[in-house]
Amino acid sequence: MSDNDTTVRQLRAAVEQFVAERDWLQFHNAKDLAISISLEAAELLEEFQWLDASGVAAASADPEARSRIRFELADIVVYCLCLSNALEMDVSDAVVEKLKLAGEKYRQDEFRGRAPRR
Repeated sequence: MSDNDTTVRQLRAAVEQFVAERDWLQFHNAKDLAISISLEAAELLEEFQWLDASGVAAASADPEARSRIRFELADIVVYCLCLSNALEMDVSDAVVEKLKLAGEKYRQDEFRGRAPRR
């Protein structure tokens, strides 16, 4: 499976099967899944903690660090897919709608090449 030939629906189904085989659905409520997403995101952040830009580039190129980063990212995506399954939310639809709203808020002509300030 790769991004080139796998749909979000297929990933959701794979995660759903994995969870069902372990009888974990009973633990997959929205609150606990949201907490798990946050915890996994913190573990991803740990991979970059205290690194400057060159350290981030080095970590991203180092095979061992890259593997750890890859699996932390996978953990986050898996929990996001679990949450979308639990709430029966269409991830593709949500992403497309969010991009549309963000595009209206952060217009190209105004924000091209600069970060938004809050």
